[in-house]
Amino acid sequence: MKHEHLRHNLRAPSGERVRDAGLRARKWMAPGMHIKRWVSVLIVCAFFLAVGFLHFVWTGPMHWVATRWILWLNAVGDPDVLPLWVVGGLVMTLAFAGAIISVVMLNRSMLQATGTKPSEVVDHIYTRRTLARGPHIVTLGGGTGLSNLLAGLKNFSSNITAIVAVSDDGGSSGRLRKDLQMIAPGDLTDCYAALSDSPVLARLLLHRFQRGEGLAGHTFGNLMLATLSEEQGGLAYAMSDVHEVLKVRGQVFPATPMPATLVAHLEDGSQVRGESALQRERAGRRVLRMSLDPVEVPALSEVVRAIDEAELIVIGPGSLLTSLIPAVLVPSVAHAICRSPAKLVYVANIMSEPGETDGLDLEAHERLLSDHLGRTPDWVLVNSAPIGMAVRDRYADEGAHLLSSRGASPAFRSRVRFAPVLREGTGQHDPDKLAAALLRLLTRQK
Repeated sequence: MKHEHLRHNLRAPSGERVRDAGLRARKWMAPGMHIKRWVSVLIVCAFFLAVGFLHFVWTGPMHWVATRWILWLNAVGDPDVLPLWVVGGLVMTLAFAGAIISVVMLNRSMLQATGTKPSEVVDHIYTRRTLARGPHIVTLGGGTGLSNLLAGLKNFSSNITAIVAVSDDGGSSGRLRKDLQMIAPGDLTDCYAALSDSPVLARLLLHRFQRGEGLAGHTFGNLMLATLSEEQGGLAYAMSDVHEVLKVRGQVFPATPMPATLVAHLEDGSQVRGESALQRERAGRRVLRMSLDPVEVPALSEVVRAIDEAELIVIGPGSLLTSLIPAVLVPSVAHAICRSPAKLVYVANIMSEPGETDGLDLEAHERLLSDHLGRTPDWVLVNSAPIGMAVRDRYADEGAHLLSSRGASPAFRSRVRFAPVLREGTGQHDPDKLAAALLRLLTRQK
């Protein structure tokens, strides 16, 4: 289920708590945490403290204390059972363990006084120290595909920038767009939830009201973004506040801060205006190209800067015509990607989109994206894991088919990279497997 990993049960079974404790322990020892060095310093200093103290009491005016201590230990222990040096080692070990416990409890007391949970400290340091050294990755798209990708990437780097298509005009987003003349907040909400370091906030963002006049159908996240947009005169002016309040690991920006309508230009010369109308009015006619109205919509300076600094640019997975292409139709975004030296990856969908990409094979997907962007992806990441017949049949009933690179041109096949990125039992990408595959591509390129 979407964002299932965010809905964590706080009353986890003991086995899960043990696994969480083990994960936190591994994080403490991760490179770049600046923890191991100070633990090592503590051990060395404790050793020299013990040796120095021994020298002080044995050679100074407190020699009698050392003599009585040794005689007492000799009387307590049995030399036939435990040698005297073993007794001394045990005492030293217990004293050092007590010192460590006292340091831990002191830190815990100070953290609790400031309202910080001790269990959250390792995650905070891990994010700030280790993940902050991760690669700069820019992702573009929208819908479930982008939020799932972000949920995986956040475990590898905090230098993530999501550029989200905001041309949706259906459902909650469409109602808020129409009523408030704002950009569509729905996909932004999903991405904020995916990157939020607070499971509670992530769950609240995705909560959809089922009742209440004017509230039914809206998510809490959409309403929060609408509130910020109203208060600050547009979401463009509220981005820093959103990132801070939601404890976002990375950044999420709209492709453009200006409301725009998605327009599909069909092969018979007609047009379909609005994302929600595309499937309803297309009626099997081929889409020649997509555009925004108005055409010259601006992009935020933070978006262009993130693309300029990127080490890897990822487009997809997601609906080609309504999520991926709209994100690159913003002129400044497309120009920045075209001049960027970073590798560009197109994450291919596993299945086609019924009513949207019918009749298009995998190479045609990439070609249509490249035509709108003005740059051909360096790599096309394709799933290599087998898909069960039950899954295929379920998608076939919905009018979708498996996208394959068979029969593609040699030029296209030379850019294809395969990886097992399928979520078992589904026709969708697994967030962690997909993120790991993208990081492997970047590592090999370096």
